Amino acid sequence: MARRVLITGLGILSPLGADEDEVWRRLVDGETGIAPLTSFDTEAFPSPYKVKMAAQVDDELVADGLQAMGRRSMDRALDLAMVAGDRALRQAGLIGDAPYEPRDVPTIIGTGTGSAQSIYEAFQRFTAKGPKGLLPSTVPRVMYNAISANLSMHFKLTGANYVVISACTSSANAIGDAFKRVRNGEAEIAVTGGTEGCLDPFFYGVWNNIGVLSSNPDPSLVCRPFDAEREGTALGEGAAIFVLESEESASRRGATVRGEILGYGESSDASHITGPSAEGQAVAIRRALDSAAVEPSALGYVNAHGTATRANDTTESTAIRLALGAAADTIPVGSNKSYIGHTLGASGALEAAVTVLALERNEVPPNFNLRNPDPDCRVRLVGSEAEPLERPLAIKNSFGFGGGNGVLVLGAYPGGA
Repeated sequence: MARRVLITGLGILSPLGADEDEVWRRLVDGETGIAPLTSFDTEAFPSPYKVKMAAQVDDELVADGLQAMGRRSMDRALDLAMVAGDRALRQAGLIGDAPYEPRDVPTIIGTGTGSAQSIYEAFQRFTAKGPKGLLPSTVPRVMYNAISANLSMHFKLTGANYVVISACTSSANAIGDAFKRVRNGEAEIAVTGGTEGCLDPFFYGVWNNIGVLSSNPDPSLVCRPFDAEREGTALGEGAAIFVLESEESASRRGATVRGEILGYGESSDASHITGPSAEGQAVAIRRALDSAAVEPSALGYVNAHGTATRANDTTESTAIRLALGAAADTIPVGSNKSYIGHTLGASGALEAAVTVLALERNEVPPNFNLRNPDPDCRVRLVGSEAEPLERPLAIKNSFGFGGGNGVLVLGAYPGGA
């Protein structure tokens, strides 16, 4: 028998901050986290970059979080995940002061570029000195599953640990895997989510040349999902970690409940490595709703993938209409990427976290800087002001290069905390 899967812990480390109230205030007030990139000099290294904007996490937030945990910095994506994981586990009441007691809890994390900082640093050493420049610690630092492994080791989580790598769908897929484990009775509790720390000269440079990033010098106009004048997306970094728990376990522990995951659906376009398919995306949306036993008319919010690229926004709008039918005329659709940038493999987790905040507050955050809605995006777009959440159910869409699609159905838990 399928069990209810509740969210009992949530840790956010984002370009809008780490404090949930501050993150929500900035969303509602229309304060973007996109700004000139400072992690390296985009003018001098070693030739100028075309794109100079990104959504960065405050370095002090990361440093303070690591210091409180008694850890030193190892890799940006890992550091972000560790700090967010610590916040989530403490909020769930699963850890106090170290040392921690071992718990049979799986750790399933999504990432697109993995240990990007460590990979870039290894490239630098190899270029400078060849094989002699590579440290013995290179392998355990650059392997992608270093993220889940370090979370598992630090917090003594003895269940399965692995990362899911599926481009921009990575963390939605990871959360979906964890959801199914708890729902099917394979685990009572799971730690899951996503992280991305790819604002280094190499990985940022790769995206700089792919032609999907906006080069607008105005931070408020860099990323404009669903706007007719959109020019492309902006890269971002961050992490969001969830503690998922069966209703029975949460009740036994007296845990505070933040929300509920009711369903999950996935599909593959099987058509083009970078070109999205509306039909493939619609399949994932329908499967998520079927998994949750929810009708489209019950939804109060669609948190879209909404990358602000020309093809993706129109394709996703078509997919939403295909999957939801006439309900697409009334359900508010919004994207968070104009605030936090496109955090690639972490986007599903960070934007699912925003969805949880919206469900708790009975409010839909605005589409920041949507000034001229694209008539080809035929959905009911949220405007520049927040609006009431009419029904306490939402879907979070995640679609990635390679044609992978993942959709989560989230809801407010009756009675809340």
